[in-house]
Amino acid sequence: MATILVVEDNPRNLKLAAFLLRKEGHEVLEAADARAGIELARRYRPPLVLMDIQLAGTDGLSAARTLKSDPFLSNSKVYALTALAMKGDEENIRAAGCDGYIAKPIRYREFLQTVAAALSSGDGAPTSQQSE
Repeated sequence: MATILVVEDNPRNLKLAAFLLRKEGHEVLEAADARAGIELARRYRPPLVLMDIQLAGTDGLSAARTLKSDPFLSNSKVYALTALAMKGDEENIRAAGCDGYIAKPIRYREFLQTVAAALSSGDGAPTSQQSE
């Protein structure tokens, strides 16, 4: 299994994402803000980063740009973990360098499918819109 970094400032969302990932056998790194997330990503170079977009301080899109511009993290995929799933939001997310997004609230089956696809895909996995 893989090491996955989850950057999420909502404790409940962080706990849920980490629980689901650990249940699948992944090692999970947790950060409550962009700065800590960037530091953990640089230290551990995880293959996948799940980044909340609406973070206090440095927002998730700025953090995603930072990660994607770091040559040591060129093999890491960054997926937005966001409630922003309206028309136009995907373009902004992709423009920031994100490889895809997972819509909140998290729907566990789709969440795990998207994570698995992101980890197994060499060129970026499909977006998860998790519609009802």
